[in-house]
Amino acid sequence: MKSLLDRQTPLGRPAPTAPADHLTLRRGAARVLLGNWTGASTVPSRTLYPHQWSWDSAFVAIGLRHLSVRRAQQELESLLAGQWADGRIPHIVFNPEVPYGAYFPSPDFWQSSRAGHDAGAPAAPETSGIVQPPVHALAAWLVHRADPAESARRGFLSRVLPRLTAWHDYLLTRRDLGGGGLAAVVHPWEPGMDNSPAWDRALARVEPAADTFRRADLDHGDPADRPTDLDYGRYVRLASTYRAAGYDDRATTHRFALEDPGFNALLVTGELALARMADHLGHDGSRHTERAAELTRRLVDRLWDDAAGIFRARDLADDTLVDHTGVAGLLPLVVPGLPADVVRALTDTLDGPRFQAPATGLVPSNDLTGPAFDATRYWRGPAWFNTAWLVERGLRTHGRGARARSLREAVVAEAGRTGFAEYVDPLTGEGRGARQFSWTAALALDLLHTGDDPGPTPAGHAPDPVLTGYDLPLTDQEELSR
Repeated sequence: MKSLLDRQTPLGRPAPTAPADHLTLRRGAARVLLGNWTGASTVPSRTLYPHQWSWDSAFVAIGLRHLSVRRAQQELESLLAGQWADGRIPHIVFNPEVPYGAYFPSPDFWQSSRAGHDAGAPAAPETSGIVQPPVHALAAWLVHRADPAESARRGFLSRVLPRLTAWHDYLLTRRDLGGGGLAAVVHPWEPGMDNSPAWDRALARVEPAADTFRRADLDHGDPADRPTDLDYGRYVRLASTYRAAGYDDRATTHRFALEDPGFNALLVTGELALARMADHLGHDGSRHTERAAELTRRLVDRLWDDAAGIFRARDLADDTLVDHTGVAGLLPLVVPGLPADVVRALTDTLDGPRFQAPATGLVPSNDLTGPAFDATRYWRGPAWFNTAWLVERGLRTHGRGARARSLREAVVAEAGRTGFAEYVDPLTGEGRGARQFSWTAALALDLLHTGDDPGPTPAGHAPDPVLTGYDLPLTDQEELSR
């Protein structure tokens, strides 16, 4: 029996208006997503990351909607099965069939069902106790729009809306640790940019764990690319302290607590997506629209550095902005309600010497001219595809169509050239980290279908049509969903 990709479907034959290289890339991206599918969700990588990661799955669903809307829905629903009663969506949902030694920290470290019982961790599946950036509501809205009839038939929005609302409520209440109305992150893994130089000063306050532990990541990644053992010891210390407090945000003494601009910008776009979901279901979405507006004001008031022309993280230990210029400070471009002067300054920063990497056309994760820049080490310099996707979306949001197109073309080209690498050396263009990486494939696939639509907008604005490109026939969508 022929595989799905070998059949005469829009994946298996050229579409008359699509360039040949785009057809090749589309087939390659689809193969990555099919190959990394586990039956209920998608692993980021078959080697380095063998479980389900939170913001990875959101990005994967955004790409999967172009192949199978039903499978994209399953991706998000599988993640939400690990949601805690307090509303948090954990950053890992563990696959019980994967041996503990395949990844560290594994379920026996987090002990979620036991240590997190009072905080509402589920009895199964086992999860981590920390979170990742809230991309999920945006992903759910985009998945719904890809096939509203299928979404309505399965009751997709009505099932995920209350869960996603509880997730945002958790962030805006239990995680408002600074009292300024923004969500705080309590571990470097939470903002998704694990060992960014932005965390160095806060991590220096953390005594590394004295426990012995084996880093499974070094079995599959170059040690020169990965966080150092010292950093890992601090990561373990923070997680074990949080676990000892029952993952209670109020009971934990947080030695690491920061308000991250990228994390909170995605919370704004998520609130706008929730507003659209609520309105679509006949509910009043104004609460979410109002929260998005208030979050935007607080984001600018608390995290904008006008002199530097970029957003910065705020360290809640001393209530000061962190002196670091990284890609997280550009991600608020996705927020529709930013003041015009802030948008101009951000785009000037994006196109200035700190983020111009001519070898790739992507966006380095760290200031190229800064002392902490490292072209290959995880989040200390390499260019990532998910942050490029977010910046591209932000450029479209604010009418920078030509600049968005150039970034979109760079993402598509680099994804194909590097074999869907996890990230790229911005100085040489060399692919680094894992290959056949799921969000790289998913987001390249999405950008192949993208026009100039920025996505969720405040109520009362023009609708945001989605361009789905070449959709699979229903028969093949059903096969993908099995």
